[in-house]
Amino acid sequence: MSLDLPVRAALVHDWLTGMRGGEKCLEVLCELLPDAPIHTLVAFPDQVSATIRRHEIRTSFLQRFPGAETRYRHYLPFFPRAIESFDMREFDLIVSSSHAVAKGIRPAPGALHISYVHTPMRYVWDMFDQYFSRATVGNLQLAFIRLVAARLRAWDVRTVPRVHHFIANSAYVAERIARIYGRDAEVIYPPVDTGRFRVSAEHDGRFLVLSALVPYKRVDLAIEAANRLSLPLRVIGDGPERSRLESMAGSTVTFEGWVDDREIERAYASCRALLFPGEEDFGIVPVEAMASGKPVIAYGRGGATETVREGLSGTFFAEQNAASLADAIEHFERTSFDAQSIRAHAEQFDRSMYASRMQEFILEKWDMHRRAG
Repeated sequence: MSLDLPVRAALVHDWLTGMRGGEKCLEVLCELLPDAPIHTLVAFPDQVSATIRRHEIRTSFLQRFPGAETRYRHYLPFFPRAIESFDMREFDLIVSSSHAVAKGIRPAPGALHISYVHTPMRYVWDMFDQYFSRATVGNLQLAFIRLVAARLRAWDVRTVPRVHHFIANSAYVAERIARIYGRDAEVIYPPVDTGRFRVSAEHDGRFLVLSALVPYKRVDLAIEAANRLSLPLRVIGDGPERSRLESMAGSTVTFEGWVDDREIERAYASCRALLFPGEEDFGIVPVEAMASGKPVIAYGRGGATETVREGLSGTFFAEQNAASLADAIEHFERTSFDAQSIRAHAEQFDRSMYASRMQEFILEKWDMHRRAG
């Protein structure tokens, strides 16, 4: 599926250093705009899919900075200047995929810019205190980071007029776009390859957490709840919190680090339910679990409230603490779920739905732009 548009189009993405949810969205945009070069702060093509690698990839001056492959986030103060350094005068249509600064690209006069926003920069807006604290960075560095964050927030708002149309990956993010940027946004949910997953009504008795082990994911709540209820809990993922989490885990909790895609698919199929204790902008992991026919026990805020349906595909806990999660698990154990119904619910978030809606949106906005002269 590709867009038949007689225009010079470009794609913009923050960085290409792995295949996470944002890159899955970019893959579909690459299929819709097969001739569009990708503009990005830094790129390491061996870490992304063949679909993305087929495109011409243009990087910023940050690509030449020391240690850019692993330390690119340390160059955060340079991000605005780097994204603005691209010369976009040859392009009539720009589609950006942004969770940091991609939406701040400078379109040429008369060009159309559509920005798919995964979130406004979390680490300078709503989640600054969860990313940075005196305990983790020290007083002097924290003062410098606060100054950088203030400048980034000012730049982020100042560049809003460069976007003609915003798309949000959830209603939760659309609310943040309205609050921070003062703009409306269409909601188009990210793509989930539901066909990857096998529906299973069986389970091995274990609950599952699949997550990066970082503070805002709140994996500690799942571990505390498992300790309280003596529940078998399987934790797949890794990160800076792993040592702390392992030290607090009881005998029923096991840690496996990251595993390959096939093992993840088997983990979903064999689990009793997925525990999702964090507050996410959207959250692809719950949809993948539901595509496997497995219910989700999620914190009742953020994107999970748009993907999990109470009583049909899972249940929620109201307070972000271990006691509330434990209560929800006990409620879950008294409730029955149908694997095929859960899978049918998940299919509304399939990759094909994202591709179709993005195609329709881009064609509609380009036609409006063309008719407006």
